[in-house]
Amino acid sequence: MPRHLHDRVAIITGGGAGLGRSHSLELARQGARVVVNDLGPGAGEVAHEIRAAGGEAIEFVGDVTRPQDMQDLAALAIERFGGIDILVNNAGILRDRSFAKMSLEDFRLVLDVHVMGAVHATQAVWGHMQSRGYGRIVMTTSSSGLYGNFGQANYSAAKMALVGLMQTLSLEGAKHGIRVNCLAPTALTAMTDGLLDEDAARLLAPECVSPGLVALVAESAPTRLILLAGAGSFEAADITMTHGVYLGGTHDPVEQLCARIDELRARADMLVPASAWEQARHEIAKAREFTGAVTGQATVARPVQAAQSIPREGGGEWPATPQGQGPRRTG
Repeated sequence: MPRHLHDRVAIITGGGAGLGRSHSLELARQGARVVVNDLGPGAGEVAHEIRAAGGEAIEFVGDVTRPQDMQDLAALAIERFGGIDILVNNAGILRDRSFAKMSLEDFRLVLDVHVMGAVHATQAVWGHMQSRGYGRIVMTTSSSGLYGNFGQANYSAAKMALVGLMQTLSLEGAKHGIRVNCLAPTALTAMTDGLLDEDAARLLAPECVSPGLVALVAESAPTRLILLAGAGSFEAADITMTHGVYLGGTHDPVEQLCARIDELRARADMLVPASAWEQARHEIAKAREFTGAVTGQATVARPVQAAQSIPREGGGEWPATPQGQGPRRTG
């Protein structure tokens, strides 16, 4: 069996237990030299387990919510292994409670660990990866963020924030050879203990998710992918935009919009925007297409083509979509 990460150096936060432990062991099995970070003794135990199996690993006990700890973590990886190729942002906690009963302290804590923890770790390695022209970064998101889950307002907000962070960093990192993706795992860990029956727990072992992680950090990794993984199954999620309806010039656009919600939500030929500017470009194109041609009538718009240049009033153009990264149709 080929080793997909031979001699790569990987940092993983929250690597001392559960999904993080599984990821750490799989990274090492694939040939990576692993820096295992966690708050407690689990980091050292997992690093020892890797070394006992013939791999290379060191531990770093540190807190992702402390920027200096993450700077020290990156410095240790460079000092011991000569560089950093891979960062897996896996550290996380739960403080589940319905929103009405949730304290602001618990809301902030979850955001601090999941979002700012990933920001601190990523910022600590970003310049190094830029200078080397290579990097693979994974943010751990969740179906709770993508689709919502009762009693997890804090966790859902944090996990969706990581998707936005990934989307932008994948754009900023592209010219430097840095590929950034999200992994949305379904696995039984200490964070989900007691929530699933015995058979489901067996199927949702953390080890079934970790091959997906390796695919996201390998040399041939994609970028800007939201990979869902659980029970040996893998799926992809996208943030999409419908074609929508054009209501400019109608007598009462509010009434029209309320009446046509189902139409504007229609999923046929949805687009996956390549950047935030696709919304503006799409809407400007629709408005200019129908201005003067349709008056007082709502019209279903055609999609803006990939990388189409839209002139701006007063000269110049709206920012172009990066080459090769135009919107994708989903149907």
